[in-house]
Amino acid sequence: GVVLQCNNFEVIDLGVMVPAEDILKTAKQSNADLIGLSGLITPSLDEMVHVASEMQRQGFAVPLLIGGATTSKAHTAVKIEPGYSNDATIYVSDASRAVNVAGQLISDELKPAYIDGVSHEYDAIRARHALRAVKTEFLSLPAARANKLQLGWSHLSNAVPNRLGVQTVELPLADLVPYIDWSPFFMTWELAGKYPNILDDDVVGEAARDLFTDAGAMLDKLIDEGVLRARGVYGIWPCQRDGDDDLTLFTDDERTDVLACLHHVRQQRLLPEGKPNLCLADYVAPAPHRDYLGGFAVTAGIGIDDVLRVYVDDDYNSILVKALADRLAEASAEYLHKSVRTTAWGYAAGEQLANHELIGEAYRGIRPAPGYPACPEHSEKLTLFELLDAQTNANIELTEHFAMLPAASVSGWYFAHPEARYFGVGKINEEQIADYAQRKHIDAAVAQRWLRPNLV
Repeated sequence: GVVLQCNNFEVIDLGVMVPAEDILKTAKQSNADLIGLSGLITPSLDEMVHVASEMQRQGFAVPLLIGGATTSKAHTAVKIEPGYSNDATIYVSDASRAVNVAGQLISDELKPAYIDGVSHEYDAIRARHALRAVKTEFLSLPAARANKLQLGWSHLSNAVPNRLGVQTVELPLADLVPYIDWSPFFMTWELAGKYPNILDDDVVGEAARDLFTDAGAMLDKLIDEGVLRARGVYGIWPCQRDGDDDLTLFTDDERTDVLACLHHVRQQRLLPEGKPNLCLADYVAPAPHRDYLGGFAVTAGIGIDDVLRVYVDDDYNSILVKALADRLAEASAEYLHKSVRTTAWGYAAGEQLANHELIGEAYRGIRPAPGYPACPEHSEKLTLFELLDAQTNANIELTEHFAMLPAASVSGWYFAHPEARYFGVGKINEEQIADYAQRKHIDAAVAQRWLRPNLV
């Protein structure tokens, strides 16, 4: 672990994807006053529940703080807090709030009232969650499939890729800057508003301008020094829909040798009349049509550990570097997707879009990421990374829980249908879990664990 000094707190940072036994062993050895867990991807949610139950079993009596990109107050209240009753379980929406929360939890005067307020709020969240669960109606899986999106395939006549197979690309940081979406950067610092309007906001404008100036200076420094680097890999393969919810990739356009099978999940909620129950497989044509699918992985985190060592005692600039690396990773995905659309695949060769149009996704096609709303099952990243050989070609590796390292990385699939849109699968039932396990040739209990956040 790494010991950090932060606002009079001593923080032991154990790193990424640390087993529960190591977390709790270190907490005992250091006589920790608080334990904090951060979840970046959905498999982390189940692991947090496990850590909380282990804290209960082992008799811990210290507050448990929950945060990270995939966590929420609702998940904390419904899934984590009920399993740990020896002390408080607190959801922290942003790292910048952690010190204030921790300060209240270690204060004999402030802690009782703070915990009481949180407990009442979590009781209300659980009540609302239970009510929603009762009201949700589901279709049977065959009925949901019968209500699939029905598309035409006339676009395929001019959607034959110019280049098939896997290609690697170096991504100079300077080339990525025009593709940065700055609005999420300000959200990282809890400054609400859209860029560039936020710079002139009556309330947060001055703080936003100061932060933007610092970010620009740091970005110039990162570009000039060349320590932080970005790289990507993408592939385009012949593809066809297999059944209702699966896709088959082929090694070449002869389509005789199967390269991989991809498995997707379908919306199962009862929807308003005329609204289809979507699955990503709906956007790919069945045989005998000749369709294609792409995939990619990019990172802007190569060398970031060397950069962060310079700022090991400088929290502000350390967070600034991480936030910029995240923005550059997303910019890499935007830059590469444009290149694929206009050149490698070439189905949008005449595309001319400004940055705000790219951010607004005005282009044709989508790039959904495994583990996110349209394809919520993270283990599909394994297939994607094997297809791309992403560890060799882009210096990105997967942890055992399917998190990407470096953290400033993005991966996903390329769908080219003109009507392809992002959506969320939402809640599904046990019937689809069992079907998914059968299609993927895994144990039903494993499928349930991987799709638990979507299970009703």
